Amino acid sequence: MTDGGHETKSHVVLAVDVGGSHVKLLTSNEKEHRRFKSGPKLAPQRMVDRTLEVASEWYWDAVSVGIPTPVRGGNAIAEPINLGEGWIAFDFAAAFGKPTKVVNDAVMQAIGSYEGGRMLFLGLGTGLGSALIVEGIVEPLELGHLPFRKRTFEDYVSRHALEKHGKTKWQAAVFETVEHLSAAIQPDYVVLGGGEAEELDRLPDNCRLGSNANAFVGGFRLWEPEWIHRTHGGVGDVAG
Repeated sequence: MTDGGHETKSHVVLAVDVGGSHVKLLTSNEKEHRRFKSGPKLAPQRMVDRTLEVASEWYWDAVSVGIPTPVRGGNAIAEPINLGEGWIAFDFAAAFGKPTKVVNDAVMQAIGSYEGGRMLFLGLGTGLGSALIVEGIVEPLELGHLPFRKRTFEDYVSRHALEKHGKTKWQAAVFETVEHLSAAIQPDYVVLGGGEAEELDRLPDNCRLGSNANAFVGGFRLWEPEWIHRTHGGVGDVAG
């Protein structure tokens, strides 16, 4: 392998991180990622078309796509709340014309953040993404919609909550969320990722700050032999 283990010989991976505000992309042999705006009208075919336009100068052998919705067997099982429609059962491999793996976006960033043991990943962004990795086995989670206070965890720690309630109350809710979920799941450590994690003035105990760039690392890892058998939960291989 080359490039820190992210690129197998003659096998270049395009990682596509689909978010509520932007779609970001990078190949395993490039240094600078590219991006374009997403939003509530972005449908999957449009996402693929724009990706191919923005990355027209790049070459890749396979694709990893992270989308902000639950994924089972390589297919979305619900429409993303913050995007357009048509994601359920969309054929990404046919659209890209390459072998493609599809995962939840939190799962992709969690895989890129993992450093062993029992890790809980919480993605603070448009919503609350979550995933658990135990000794390399990936388990997608949907913790954001669990009851918390008068509503759900997501209602108190999302980007909208930060804008609505202000940083002090939002940060207090993040700390309480980490405390509750850590007590239930008992991780060795917690990684806080997503676009809003950097807004924290300090980190809760047993937490470390993730990076949005780890989503690309996770996308590259999905095609590494040592990870293929570990990603049974929500990850599907789609032949191109």
